[in-house]
Amino acid sequence: MNAHLRRCVDAAAALGCPTVGTFVGRDPGLPVRDNLERAAGVFKPLVGYARDRGVEIVIENCLMKGWHPDGYPGNLAYSPELWEWMFTLGLKLNYDPSHLVPLGIDPVAAAMPYVSEIAHVQAKDTEILPGAVNRFGFYGPINGEKGWYRFRVPGLGQIDWPMVIGALRAGGYDGVVSVEHEDHVHSGSTERVQTGLGIAYGTLRHLVRG
Repeated sequence: MNAHLRRCVDAAAALGCPTVGTFVGRDPGLPVRDNLERAAGVFKPLVGYARDRGVEIVIENCLMKGWHPDGYPGNLAYSPELWEWMFTLGLKLNYDPSHLVPLGIDPVAAAMPYVSEIAHVQAKDTEILPGAVNRFGFYGPINGEKGWYRFRVPGLGQIDWPMVIGALRAGGYDGVVSVEHEDHVHSGSTERVQTGLGIAYGTLRHLVRG
């Protein structure tokens, strides 16, 4: 796995791409603190390898619930507390506000103190399904699925995109905002995907620079 990440860094450097994204995995049999100690030893040399080639490693704040046998966070980068740990290693944040909504975290308040550490932004929305949380709770069904929320294209969920993009710009972010299409309502055919992307474009076009 680490050899693969190094090859991705080499490819990014050859292509002039400034970032390579990955996650911080975990051993589900160990406490979070023990996992973080192990992860620090893994990532420090990888960060150095990337920086020597003009590339930064970015970590997305996705929960990756499917990595954990009980559906708990499998990626140890899901909250600002863990972002601060990442930054001490020289890792940067691939900021996706859609993953904060199900945690009860305000995407704007979460991002504002750390804009200088954000190296990439993913635009994806989250729709809360009415009443479903009363059955599953915030942790979701026992099979690890989301259960009470689903991802949508920007503009069809709970996220206030003018506030999110405004906070990023106010903090000095002037990088990429890439649409991550995981909207199953607008999937299944080329036409549906294009419709979803059109909605995302219409939501974001006046908020970002071309």
